[in-house]
Amino acid sequence: MLPLSKDPLKFETLRLFQEYRQVSCNKVRNQIIQLNIGLVKKEAYHWVNRCGEAYEDLLQVGSLGLLRAVEKFDLEKGNAFSSFAVPYIRGEIQHYLRDRSSSVRIPRQWMEIGHQVSSLREKYEQQHGRLPNDLEIAKNLELSLTQWQEIKLALQNREPISLDVPISNDEGSKTSLAELIPDPRHRSFQLVQEDQIRLQQALEQLEERTRQVLEFVFLQDLTQKQAAEAMGISVVTVSRQVKKGVQSLKNILMMEVL
Repeated sequence: MLPLSKDPLKFETLRLFQEYRQVSCNKVRNQIIQLNIGLVKKEAYHWVNRCGEAYEDLLQVGSLGLLRAVEKFDLEKGNAFSSFAVPYIRGEIQHYLRDRSSSVRIPRQWMEIGHQVSSLREKYEQQHGRLPNDLEIAKNLELSLTQWQEIKLALQNREPISLDVPISNDEGSKTSLAELIPDPRHRSFQLVQEDQIRLQQALEQLEERTRQVLEFVFLQDLTQKQAAEAMGISVVTVSRQVKKGVQSLKNILMMEVL
């Protein structure tokens, strides 16, 4: 029997979850997602004002987090689905933004100057039939030429160059930049990948709740308080599970070495 609720959205969500657990139908799952898409919109709107990503992209990424929350939600624990889902949605968006962030951090003021220059160049070209030179841009921005050139260089180097970019050699054939750069860390990179595989295999050997706590805290970057709210347990329990899980992982990994 469903608990009584004054919130129609919460009541309908619980009803759909009860049905979904019985029939495991994609149609019902999609109804739950559509009913709670407002959680994703709220998070996407929150983050779009703090980054340069499009709202639609954040909405799509956050929806993946909502889908994960639907699949992992335990109706029997009596938690509100909204409280359970938000950490998943937020974690998915934060992972996306971290992966998309540039390797070089640019001061916010410089980023704003970059936007101003884009507009300036467009207007200048319409009026004069050509793009402004660095001296004209600096004068318009009320900056010295040196200051503008420093900002310009930082903006140009904001994103790393892909090592897969093809370049031409003397024979006319093309090769990639990576092939011309010796990489003494190649073996180290392989070892990192191997360690990640071993760690994932070790995680799968843990008890479900311990594994879930570690995934929340270390993989999704949630605080212990957020993890506790998502799982419907106390912060003290989360802290104990973290310590237990880390020690168990050490033991499992040490056994593999022996």
